[in-house]
Amino acid sequence: MIAAGVPEQRPADAKLLLVDRAGHLIHWPRRDLGRLFQPGDLAIANDAATMPASLTGRHVATGRRIEARLAGRDTLDVDRVTSFTAVLFGLGDFRMRTEDRPPPPPVAPGDRLEFGPLRATVVRRLRDHPRLVALAFAGTPAAIWEGLARHGRPIQYAHVPQPLALWDTWTPFATTPVAFEPPSAGFALDWRALASMRARGTRFATITHAAGLSSTGDPELDAWLPFDEPYHIPERTAFELRQARADGRRVVAIGTTVVRALEHAAGRDGMVHGGDGVATQRLGPSTSLRVVDAVLSGTHEHGSSHYELLRAFADDLTLARVGQDLEARGYRTHEFGDSVLLERRQGTRIARISGEGQPVTTRRSEPAIDPQPLTAAPR
Repeated sequence: MIAAGVPEQRPADAKLLLVDRAGHLIHWPRRDLGRLFQPGDLAIANDAATMPASLTGRHVATGRRIEARLAGRDTLDVDRVTSFTAVLFGLGDFRMRTEDRPPPPPVAPGDRLEFGPLRATVVRRLRDHPRLVALAFAGTPAAIWEGLARHGRPIQYAHVPQPLALWDTWTPFATTPVAFEPPSAGFALDWRALASMRARGTRFATITHAAGLSSTGDPELDAWLPFDEPYHIPERTAFELRQARADGRRVVAIGTTVVRALEHAAGRDGMVHGGDGVATQRLGPSTSLRVVDAVLSGTHEHGSSHYELLRAFADDLTLARVGQDLEARGYRTHEFGDSVLLERRQGTRIARISGEGQPVTTRRSEPAIDPQPLTAAPR
């Protein structure tokens, strides 16, 4: 597929591929996304704003240049901002392909790193990997946030040649800056789309999830993606979810981070409760989804952690056909690319919540989307 190289969130010609649960592929102009939602649907988006999580500076012991891409922490609390997981890089910048970046200077616990006004100490190496470390930043939370704002920049990859501004990475409904990379499925939505959805009787709610790195350029590290990611589910969103599940209404996740958070939250008893959590699981073909019926996502390359998650919704044959169609029709990939709306495959067992709060296994055979308006969509 073609990499989207212009940081435009909602280009007029953006495309969307609908994959219904029977495996039918229907092409649709993304500007009409709101028409794909039905009365009673509950759409849930990630409202995390993106941090300036790329920090360039020097390794004090050697004086060599180093970049740290912040990649995780165990809380969304903005006052607990001293400790991060980070992936380290050597010389180069976003204009160089991530997989071509040279390694950083060797680091050891106690080593100091300087990033403009920020000072950090390597606490330990993680998973015994030389590039994955725990960092502790010096100073007050306010000073650290100021340093990030003044010196950090958005994490960026070589397919976008011009430097990203921070606002390029924020969805229209972004709130707290806790994501390390943008929850970019939300780029497809704007206030016009949300108004269209509301007019059709679709409900809309949000969660906050610290979306992590999509790539490190290191095959060993990439195999561990996604890293653990904290999330917060508002009580109102949890209530909306319980009502939707009790009524048998469709739950549509706007992005893979939403799927990960909701399915993790339902792992204990099948119900999504409000509050904080840390998503630690990897979703894939063996995952039994308990909450989400459909996902709006970008187009993802085979082998990525995002693609693996989509295998929980559709079988490999269907996803192979999807890939062929996306390629043949010139869909654009990466965060500013086109979109896929993928329904859970037909016959998949769905956990519906009973009045006693226990999951009840059912099967749905009715169509989730009225196909009539879709047949007239331009192809």
